[in-house]
Formats: sequence, C-alpha cells, structure tokens
Amino acid sequence: MDTLSYKTVSANKATVSKEWVHIDAEGQTLGRLSSVAAILLRGKRKPSFTPHVDCGDNVIITNASKINLTGKKWTDKSYIRHTGYPGGQRSLTAQELYDKNPERLIEKAIKGMLPKNKLGAAIFRNLKVYAGAEHNQDAQQPKTINLNEFK
Repeated sequence: MDTLSYKTVSANKATVSKEWVHIDAEGQTLGRLSSVAAILLRGKRKPSFTPHVDCGDNVIITNASKINLTGKKWTDKSYIRHTGYPGGQRSLTAQELYDKNPERLIEKAIKGMLPKNKLGAAIFRNLKVYAGAEHNQDAQQPKTINLNEFK
C-alpha cells in the first residue's frame, strides 16, 4: 500500500516548458539586470525547477549599449584573462570592454552567475544579447518583462 499522498516530480528535457522572454536594458543597472536574467535562464522561479535540468527560459536582452554602471565602476572594474603563456595576464576596464563590445559586458556578468559546469554552459546558450533595439527572434514571440515590476 502506498502511504504517500504525493510524489516528488522531477522535470526532464521532455517535460520542461520553455518560453521566450525579452528584457530591455535601457537605463538599467548591470548587476540588477544580470541577476534577473540569470534567475530566468536558470528557471528558479518555476514550480517545476529541477537543479540538474535546463528548465529555464530563453532570454533576449536588447539595448545593451545603454546599460548603466554605478559609482566608479567604468574605470575601476577590471576584467582579467590569461593567454596561457608566462606573463600573459591581460586586463580591460569596463569602459574598454564596453567600447570594444557592449554585449560582452552583460554576457560576462550573467555567465558569472550561472553554474560552472556543463549545465551552466548549456543554460548560457539560451541567452541572446544585442547592442541595439532590434533582435532576430521575432518569430518566437517573446514576452516582454519590465524589470521595475519584476519581483
């Protein structure tokens, strides 16, 4: 006789319901925008969240070139990488990275908030960032989210 009145349901790739979400980054702060996007990508607000499954939504971020950073972060925040050779450490300030590629600034912030494993890499592929207001995902009919009303 089954004494449990409920069963724990674990989502899998076939049972996950993914949606397309659009976020406008104009006038938004980088960290707050990135944390909301990471939560949506991971799917942590869904009742069917399962930690080992990609059950989050696909996120489109437009107007990446109109993002804000507070304080002195434009000059003091640095992004460090290494070439792999001795003495090969290179760094860019946030302003230099923004001037080269404004989308990369948002991508780096969101990637740092995702798991550091194969699942995190798979989740990161669900993110599309564009510098301007136009995007190529009109056919997916994304739902627009206002970050000021997001709880």
